[in-house]
Amino acid sequence: KKILNKKSFNRSIVAVARDLLGKFLVRKIGQREIASIIVEVEAYDGFKDSASHAYRGKTERNKIMFGEPGRWYVYFTYGKHWMLNIVTGPKGYPAAILIRSVENANGPGRLTKYFRIGENFNNKPASKKTGLWIEDKGIKIEPRNIKRAKRIGVDYAGKYWARRKLRFVLPKQN
Repeated sequence: KKILNKKSFNRSIVAVARDLLGKFLVRKIGQREIASIIVEVEAYDGFKDSASHAYRGKTERNKIMFGEPGRWYVYFTYGKHWMLNIVTGPKGYPAAILIRSVENANGPGRLTKYFRIGENFNNKPASKKTGLWIEDKGIKIEPRNIKRAKRIGVDYAGKYWARRKLRFVLPKQN
């Protein structure tokens, strides 16, 4: 098993998004580790992506997206859910991937509840030291087994960005 590092996230957002499928999100709570396979992610890519928090420029809330790759961007939405994102690409270019689902928790709100993730992880590096990281345990996913789809809940972004297939899903195995 290999823990993904900053270099793993300093690449094209589409490449990172595809590669996250089949990796394990791992959280250490006390002496216990919770781990589950990442099965769905959404990419938010830079200044022009009108569905991205960075579309209107840097703010106090989204400044993490402009920072170093491999850091968590955690924000609160709908007055009740924390959303977990990993920052990608070079510093200064605002891109992040929302981790939508893992095998044991379907949906980004359920995922953060399952892993007990809140704002305390915002702007922290994905690492064992912080207690939340991503591991490669050697599972290989064939590109033909990855489904691409439009992102969920971004109709406000206009036809082009709302329809872009920037959601990557690992179909359930029977």
